[in-house]
Amino acid sequence: MSKTTLTRRGVLKTGAVAGSGLALPTIFTASSASAFTNEPTGGSVTFGFNVPQTGPYADEGADELRAYELAVEHLNGGGDGGMLNTFSSKALQGNGILGKKVDFVTGDTQTKSDAARASAKSMIEKDGAIMITGGSSSGVAVAVQGLCQEAGVIFMAALTHSNDTTGKDKKANGFRHFFNAYMSGAALAPVLAKRYGSDRRAYHLTADYTWGWTQEESIAAATEAFGWETVEKVRTPLAATDFSSYIAPVLNSGADVLILNHYGGNMVNSLTNAVQFGLRDKMVNGKQFEIVVPLYSELMAKGAGENIKGILGSTNWSWTLQDEGTKAFVKSFGTKYGFPPSNAAQTSYAQTILYADAVARAGSFNPCAVVEALEGFEFDGLGNGPTLYRAEDHQCFKDVLVMQGKENPANEYDLLEIVDITPRAQVEYAPDHPMFAGGSLGKCNPGA
Repeated sequence: MSKTTLTRRGVLKTGAVAGSGLALPTIFTASSASAFTNEPTGGSVTFGFNVPQTGPYADEGADELRAYELAVEHLNGGGDGGMLNTFSSKALQGNGILGKKVDFVTGDTQTKSDAARASAKSMIEKDGAIMITGGSSSGVAVAVQGLCQEAGVIFMAALTHSNDTTGKDKKANGFRHFFNAYMSGAALAPVLAKRYGSDRRAYHLTADYTWGWTQEESIAAATEAFGWETVEKVRTPLAATDFSSYIAPVLNSGADVLILNHYGGNMVNSLTNAVQFGLRDKMVNGKQFEIVVPLYSELMAKGAGENIKGILGSTNWSWTLQDEGTKAFVKSFGTKYGFPPSNAAQTSYAQTILYADAVARAGSFNPCAVVEALEGFEFDGLGNGPTLYRAEDHQCFKDVLVMQGKENPANEYDLLEIVDITPRAQVEYAPDHPMFAGGSLGKCNPGA
């Protein structure tokens, strides 16, 4: 893949105040001849796709990268145009962005914050990336979003579900299309209460980082509001592969629901261990024992196989939706790769299109012009129906799906079915909601 070589590029510097012993944060500056970091001067512009190509979320990362490549193809006029044909904004013409061809570079976050920051830093410094996007860990997203704020480039977060990404760690240069943990709780809890009753005792196993913490807090608060009791909350390492030692105590806890605040390979392994311990066949407190996975993905369902049947969870999007945008994307993705896209792929594709569209509408690659174009932007045609990019915190608001594992799937991609489409109004919240308190959006940084 070709890369843009820029003569005017942001320079990264680190250091400490002389004699003070206090380390300064990473600081990016732009050449005095440049209005903003990595201002494109040639016939192309470079995006940085920073995804987990190794680690527990690598499957999601691979699908994100497929979607990014498809988005670039469509932006440059290749393929069938995909969602550009259904997107409510018509600023993009399939001839690049502002007449410049879109190139890209990639990096491996390794599902580690330090590695992700180093990868993003390299793409900005060495490759002239004007926008960074990717996921899949919220710890990674928060770290890279902070780096991009310092660098003076836009960060279009992909798969990140922690409340903190657009809560206490929100940044003016960062935007999130994916839904969050609060929204999962708001969508899922009413369905859980209706399906399993209000007299339930829940045991949480939680990935021990920012996403797991806020997912645990959100689903516990939402289920307790319906009468559930939370009997235990246990944190598990992100690097864990065998959860047997964490599952065993559930048997003697008095809980009749196990909530797995795990994602990716972690969830596949913990669910497998729970089934191996016979939890799905047990009766506790006179009730059938149940397992809940608050955040779902099609790739996780495929990894879990038979164990996923009947288990409830939430997701940002599904390839089975019947809106025109979804159908267009599924067709394009399927034609290129031979199978339907995951919700990680859809949010990655959408973020790339939304950034390019904001540049086109603003008539400038200046990050502050892009911020202004995205704040308060309402759009349709990218799946999930009418969507708002809220100005106060740069969080997208749209309908949320409650899913369950299908009992009789038709094929290996037909593993989840939609139980409920939760309307956007039900998952909205005030910008100063306690779960999102702290931090400040701050001001856009163009890097000049």
